[in-house]
Amino acid sequence: MRVTKSEFSASCPVRDVLDRIGDRWTVLVLGELANGTRRFSELRRAIPDISQRMLSQTVRHLEADGLISRTVYPTVPPRVDYALTDLGRSLMVPLGALVDWTWENHPRIKQAREAMAARAEAA
Repeated sequence: MRVTKSEFSASCPVRDVLDRIGDRWTVLVLGELANGTRRFSELRRAIPDISQRMLSQTVRHLEADGLISRTVYPTVPPRVDYALTDLGRSLMVPLGALVDWTWENHPRIKQAREAMAARAEAA
């Protein structure tokens, strides 16, 4: 990974993309769509603690970034499907590596947090 100080300026592409994919819900939505096309209600059920407003905002941002597609069918009520685009599928490779890393290292992270909390409590 090449990193220079200037890369992290306000106009940095890394910051721009990480601001989007680093939020609380994006990875969960993308992970669910990696399993196939989903309707809004299916996404909502798959991520039960996300509000309807936040899910709407998240899919809107992901669509604006070209990571997912939104298909509206002229039915009553309208049917809307969401799916990963080619760009979104390409993101799943590094994102999958991050998810794997998380599962592997989460116990160590929890242990470090507990140790920090214990030190803070003792102080």
